[in-house]
Amino acid sequence: MTDNNNRSAALVVVDMQNDFADERGSLYVKEAERVLGHVNREIRSAVEKGDLVAYTQDWHPESTPHFAKDGGIWPVHCVAESWGASLHPDLVVASDAVFIRKGVDGEDGYSGFSVRSPETGEVSQTELDLELRKHEVSSLTVIGLATDYCVKETVLDARRLGYSMRVVLDCIAAVNLQPGDGADALEAMRSAGAELV
Repeated sequence: MTDNNNRSAALVVVDMQNDFADERGSLYVKEAERVLGHVNREIRSAVEKGDLVAYTQDWHPESTPHFAKDGGIWPVHCVAESWGASLHPDLVVASDAVFIRKGVDGEDGYSGFSVRSPETGEVSQTELDLELRKHEVSSLTVIGLATDYCVKETVLDARRLGYSMRVVLDCIAAVNLQPGDGADALEAMRSAGAELV
């Protein structure tokens, strides 16, 4: 096992939260339960190899321009401290994991690396890149929900930041708000230099 402060690889588990991964969730992603077992396989494998595991979570206030009721496009979801924002109870959680909460101040939080003000468009960084650099990570594997939003944006940001990237196809699922969104997201990630496995 490698030294915990000097790891070259990390696994980023994107938004495996009740509102996305449980069929009772407000933004349930079809096939999320199929993905969950595969996600747990990848987490266990990363832990065995001594890789860093990072979990991202949407963590919104009760009112935000991100939500349809406040002018956005999404139903209310992943409100801080709610059942919907909690990680799915069947998800494996690594003991020394990093947790990144996004959208905390009402921003759009699609990427694990950045958030954007829905009012001004201003982009600011989360702690994810700092945490990965602290552990000397250069290679990422990204899994989770949903392919066409938070997975895609996390992967594209990671590529812009210079990380080598893998996306595990049986560990992701798409919302497909428009038909083909998931396929388009895969192509965007592949075009950015991510390896789809």
